[in-house]
Amino acid sequence: MQLTRFTDLALRAMMLLSAGESDDQRVTTRHIAAGAGASENHIAKAVSRLVELGLVEARRGRVGGLSLTEAGRTASVGWLVRELEGDREVVTCDGGAPCPLLAGCRLRRALATAKEAFYAELDRYTVSDLARSPALTVIPLAPPAIPAR
Repeated sequence: MQLTRFTDLALRAMMLLSAGESDDQRVTTRHIAAGAGASENHIAKAVSRLVELGLVEARRGRVGGLSLTEAGRTASVGWLVRELEGDREVVTCDGGAPCPLLAGCRLRRALATAKEAFYAELDRYTVSDLARSPALTVIPLAPPAIPAR
């Protein structure tokens, strides 16, 4: 199953926010975009959805930034992907031009079963589990501190 770009960016944002928490950094959409290799606009849309889901808290202003909520730390990756992807089928068999094999085909059911297995595997992990990689901590999420004079 291939995830949409939107879901991919939302997962990256969640992972980078989780990795940044250990350093108590102020993380912005600009920092996430740089760390995820994406445009600020695309990250802003993904973060907006994460805020709607109650997974991310956004604070405006000079001391603003993004942070994970408790729900964001504990939500399963499977649940998150389901919320972001919606309940779409892996293949569309009865669209504008229905498949001529529809009546006797078992592919649709097999793919639906595979999709559930995919989600079941992702249910075993939280975003925090995925962000425990030391490689994520080398991505600079906050600007370097300006030394005092």
